[in-house]
Amino acid sequence: METLRPVMTVDEVAEYLRIPRASAYKLAQQGRIPCQKVGRHWRFRREAVDRWLDREAHFGDSGRAASLSTHRLKKESAHEP
Repeated sequence: METLRPVMTVDEVAEYLRIPRASAYKLAQQGRIPCQKVGRHWRFRREAVDRWLDREAHFGDSGRAASLSTHRLKKESAHEP
């Protein structure tokens, strides 16, 4: 990756997380990763993804805790400048 940008594309977040591009799209479409659509394109704030990773490490992908933390992160990222 060239530079660490504060806002990433699907390709950049997939590379950052070391997952396939299709998996990044799937996580975004399912609302399981903090992101937002800008027009037809998904965008991911690096800080929100980092916080999500930290919380996922504590809660994993099981049950209500992971869903609530993702929902909270989405709300937080919507208010970031």
